Amino acid sequence: MAQPFLVRRARTHDVPTILDLVEPLVARRILLGKERVDLYGAVQEFRVAESDDGEVVGCGALHVMWEDLGEVRTLAVRDDWLGHGVGHALLDALEEDARELGLSRLFCLTFEVGFFGRHGFQDMGGETVDPEVYAELVRSHDEGVAEFLDLARVKQNTLGNTRMLKML
Repeated sequence: MAQPFLVRRARTHDVPTILDLVEPLVARRILLGKERVDLYGAVQEFRVAESDDGEVVGCGALHVMWEDLGEVRTLAVRDDWLGHGVGHALLDALEEDARELGLSRLFCLTFEVGFFGRHGFQDMGGETVDPEVYAELVRSHDEGVAEFLDLARVKQNTLGNTRMLKML
């Protein structure tokens, strides 16, 4: 049976809808908030799920962190579309994007351990990177990189979340 939605690359006119999808999750402290200007700057990282009637019902982003490492970010599905395969399809598209970019590992910071676990992600535990790579990554101002490295300055973001990793 065909899905009643398609996954496509996000366009700039999708940014207000992405904000609408994300804001309730930010209010519940499930996702970190993003400024509109930052979403426009990162729109090329996003995929959206669009229903047959043209409404954006889900979104997700792939952010490259290092030569072999990317992060799945801002994965959100409209409440009335939960359980329809939207999140699964978005994650599949982001993983395909990661493979096309030559990435071999995907990171996520999530409360949705079961969902990501069903997709092959595993709890990172105390996994770290080589000291040379760590020295480069630690210089980044990106919150996702700091979360991956488990830096003290982002502990308020990670409380209750699980750091998960998938090998592609």
